[in-house]
Amino acid sequence: MKVDVYNMLTAAQASRRRFLQGTAAVGAMAAGSSFVPGLSSVARAQSGLRAEILKIPGVNQGSPTDADWQKVGELCLGGTKETVQEGEFEGVELTFMGLNNQNLHNFLFRGFLKPWEAYTGAKINWIDLAQADYNARLQQSIATGTVDFDIIEMGAPFEGDVCGKGLAAEMPDWVKTLIDMDDYVSYLKAPVGTWDGKTYRISVDGDCHNFNFRTDYFQSDELAKAWEAEGHEGIWEAPTTWQKVQEVTKFLKGKTDPFGLEAYGYLDPLKGWGGFGFYFLESRATAYAKYPGDPAWLFDPDTMKPLVNNPAWVRAIQDVMDVMADQPPDQINADPGTTAFQQFLAGTGSMLSWWGDVGSSAKTSDGSVIGDVVGFSILPGSDDVYNRKTGEWETLASGPNFAPNMAYIGWGVYVMARATQDEKKGKAAWSAAAHLGGKDISLWCSAYPSGFQPYRNSHFNIEEWSAAGYDEAYIADYLGSEADSYNHPNAAIEPRIPGIFQYYSIAEDELAKTYAGQYASAQEGADAIAAAWEKITDQIGRESQIKLYRASLGLG
Repeated sequence: MKVDVYNMLTAAQASRRRFLQGTAAVGAMAAGSSFVPGLSSVARAQSGLRAEILKIPGVNQGSPTDADWQKVGELCLGGTKETVQEGEFEGVELTFMGLNNQNLHNFLFRGFLKPWEAYTGAKINWIDLAQADYNARLQQSIATGTVDFDIIEMGAPFEGDVCGKGLAAEMPDWVKTLIDMDDYVSYLKAPVGTWDGKTYRISVDGDCHNFNFRTDYFQSDELAKAWEAEGHEGIWEAPTTWQKVQEVTKFLKGKTDPFGLEAYGYLDPLKGWGGFGFYFLESRATAYAKYPGDPAWLFDPDTMKPLVNNPAWVRAIQDVMDVMADQPPDQINADPGTTAFQQFLAGTGSMLSWWGDVGSSAKTSDGSVIGDVVGFSILPGSDDVYNRKTGEWETLASGPNFAPNMAYIGWGVYVMARATQDEKKGKAAWSAAAHLGGKDISLWCSAYPSGFQPYRNSHFNIEEWSAAGYDEAYIADYLGSEADSYNHPNAAIEPRIPGIFQYYSIAEDELAKTYAGQYASAQEGADAIAAAWEKITDQIGRESQIKLYRASLGLG
């Protein structure tokens, strides 16, 4: 992100909550704030194509359909037509493996690529996987070396397993130029997407968890009076620390929300999600465990000893256990897809950590009822932080410790080495991947339900979003939470090391036992995770893991 744009977004973050405390303040932001005009003056000029695709189907017009995806794909074929002759890939068949979550991901890719298929003559066959099945399916291919796909939608954490084993193809220079990699936000540039100095990934996403909250809850006079009457300290407002999240969640139990339904606080996903559910415990833990200036928060970088059972992580697990009784019924069977799409967007609960999908889906999805009453910030901080080197909890002179979780480092599209054994097929695979990762199509994906969130500098032009129908105050708040997370000096960035999802999957298994009461305490559950992680490290090779982990942290 350009420094001046980021500085403006950051300056706005400090006052963002005040704008959301009442409709008068929101109106003042939209009509009179110097923030939006200031950003517009430095932002990229809005192109005709970008404006056209952002009107498909239009904000507040319901969920996009396959016809919309195909139309966007057709309009964004410019890069393909510059690099491929019509019918050039006639007779080529490609197999694409990706997700079918919430009827997004692969479903969009199908629509985007139908015009590409019609123009190039290639045919794509699809392998659709549920989130919970993805890790196991990919690990099977890695372990056996039997890759049966030519293109894969994959996250950066798997790069050690896939790129490190030579299963992926190096990106040609013409593709780098076509997709404009220089436009990526800084944390998605090399070494992300690379392995041993070679580039493999076309980014289609840039992941971080942000904090989503219902503004109508925190504007409620009734709840504010009850908060004060019960003797809570501070005014009734959206929490900025995990300590306050806990307090608010317990306070809301048994009360009525602004929709007249049963009120709930923070929504924890208690059911595993193929390893991806562990990110949600991470997002509770990073403010406790990520000490400023120390990049390590998952493992000791000198020994690979797990940190997941230290006091910071145990506190995070205990936090979850302490509010399980305050969650909606049957929360033990709620995975992250449930908490976001069936609960929060559908009107249940007041607070949620999730990827950026919530921000765009709230305004553009048929399943959302909260588009007018949702606000955003970086993840909550903590009043104190654990210093793993001293073994002590510390209260920082600067105030609460914040450590946004860069969960998963985003989805990318990778071409497999097997596809490039034939020159024509290899070019076809890279052309298809480049179409999906194109600069203009990526803006549409950021603005509409797709499974992806903003990840390019050019995505942070508020003028483009507001022209598409987004309220300026809303989108400034949403994009600000994303920018503040990406650029935070104490961001928790996960390692791209082999086996990372083996670690996460076994952690989910042990957490499920912990939440079900099979362990006597949070500490016992955390110790079980740590013991399982030690075995994985030894199986993969401790010395090599230490080397790769240190490299991923920038420790050499």
